[in-house]
Amino acid sequence: MSGTDGPHGLLLVDKPVGWTSHDVVARVRRLAGTRRVGHAGTLDPMASGVLVLGLGKGTKLLTFLVGCDKDYVATVRLGEVRSTDDAEGEVIASHDPSGVTAEAVSAAVAGLTGAIEQVPSTVSAIKVAGQRAYARARAGEDVVLAPRAVTVARFETGPLRMAQTQSGHAVVDLDIAVSVSSGTYVRALARDLGQALGVGGHLTALRRTRVGGYGIPECHPLADLEARAATVPGTRASLPMLPLAAAARAALPIRELTDAEARAVSYGQPITAGPARSDAVAAFAPDGILVAVLDETGARPRTRVVFAPAGS
Repeated sequence: MSGTDGPHGLLLVDKPVGWTSHDVVARVRRLAGTRRVGHAGTLDPMASGVLVLGLGKGTKLLTFLVGCDKDYVATVRLGEVRSTDDAEGEVIASHDPSGVTAEAVSAAVAGLTGAIEQVPSTVSAIKVAGQRAYARARAGEDVVLAPRAVTVARFETGPLRMAQTQSGHAVVDLDIAVSVSSGTYVRALARDLGQALGVGGHLTALRRTRVGGYGIPECHPLADLEARAATVPGTRASLPMLPLAAAARAALPIRELTDAEARAVSYGQPITAGPARSDAVAAFAPDGILVAVLDETGARPRTRVVFAPAGS
């Protein structure tokens, strides 16, 4: 497969449960006929929802999308603590959650909303001394991760639902919807909510509904992409790609360049600062072409990546 002449842009996939993010990347590489495919923000196999893939030059945009805010809907099970903070781990403690009230949940949620310090799950992909935390945890190590500053802008809860595990233990299920900054672990929110209520908790379902400016309505189920490729001649042309310019406009602050500025940026020459004052600004030529992503936090804009170099 060649990676030089394939499609360029973003492909928004509704990842199914049971697939790793790498599984999806591998399948799209085959469908698109290029190895230049990457993703912005890993989803665990148990999770579904928005997975942003970059193809060709679109992979250069992924760096700026990883840090976008995200929305999730999830189900928290109260009364059971698991080793992985989700349903895939072993039960390590059980408590009676029958006394949990809606008022208590509201008070606990308030303490987990806004700017908080969160200790990531021990089975996260954070590296500890060069090795992923989950690999160390699965090898039996006692992994201790430092808390990180994250922001939970929205934390909504549904009604409490009494349920029962297969072993007959009483639990309470609670649906939640959150808007969080990059680096926030929803599994850790479930764990910390259970701890705050004194009964323990873990995540039983997770769906990502938004990454930056991209939501579920813009995403394509993987099965639909495979069916499309099977029925439409010319697989590359049949993929419903989001062009680079449209992708950047949906995700980043925008600066409209003059012809002179566009030429200067394409040659790597300096231009005057714009009003955005952001470290990732999508710069467009007058004809709508995405020229570059600029860092405009300094006295002069700094080019982070060029999409339309001079002479291209």
